[in-house]
Amino acid sequence: MQKQLVSLWIAWILGIIITLSAAVYQRLTGPTHPKRTKVEINDNTHKFKLPRSNGESDCEVSVSIDDNTVSASLFYRRFPTNEAYQELKMQREGENLIAMLPQQPPAGKLQYYLEFSSEKEVIKLFKENPVKIRFKGDVPLYILAPHVLFMFLAMLLSNVSALTAAFGNPKFRFYAKLTFFALLIGGMILGPVVQLFAFGELWTGFPNGKDLTDNKTLFAFLFWILAFIMNLKKPRPVYVIIASIVLLMIYSIPHSMMGSELDPETGKIMTGMINFLIY
Repeated sequence: MQKQLVSLWIAWILGIIITLSAAVYQRLTGPTHPKRTKVEINDNTHKFKLPRSNGESDCEVSVSIDDNTVSASLFYRRFPTNEAYQELKMQREGENLIAMLPQQPPAGKLQYYLEFSSEKEVIKLFKENPVKIRFKGDVPLYILAPHVLFMFLAMLLSNVSALTAAFGNPKFRFYAKLTFFALLIGGMILGPVVQLFAFGELWTGFPNGKDLTDNKTLFAFLFWILAFIMNLKKPRPVYVIIASIVLLMIYSIPHSMMGSELDPETGKIMTGMINFLIY
């Protein structure tokens, strides 16, 4: 009994560490996470973040530069198109230079770059590789919060299940069942509802589309269905370990990659590999 208790504590500690590490990695590597960058002008370096995701409103792009001799413009166009760039003069508000990107329909994207000017020099930032930003519908907090919570719990419980199974602790079957239901609620029920609010589509994975977020969730859930069934009557730890490894690999894929994208010409939402290649 003492050995099982120790293994359970170790499993939870390691499970929390693995889960938090995976969550941070997924967040920082995703294509909608704000882009960290800097500009060097007038012999000074200024660091800031550029938005790559926004809801149902114009998007503020703010650059902190306390040098009043520096001015800036933001150039943008719809993505993916070959339209001419439109210029927005960034307005100074204290130490910040600010411009507002116009709101787009859900899944609509813009690409943009910045141009900084001073008496000494002109610097164009990201002109050759513009920043892309995707707009989405606002998801109610009462839907988004439980979705995020259950997906986090599913990952945590999955890791604990695998570790307890590897340690030979019989508790792994209990945690495996909790993982299955957390993933069912968070990924297969609330996930599509979030998608519906954000992009107007309930399901864009197989067989309706090639949305990577939907498809990777479905892929992981199929493994957890197998692990759940195979452990109903007797312990079969190998299935839980495999399902947990699959879910961890799925979490390593940046969130929102190969996601929904509005075609500006047709007004239809595209998903899948085409988006990934051009993004």
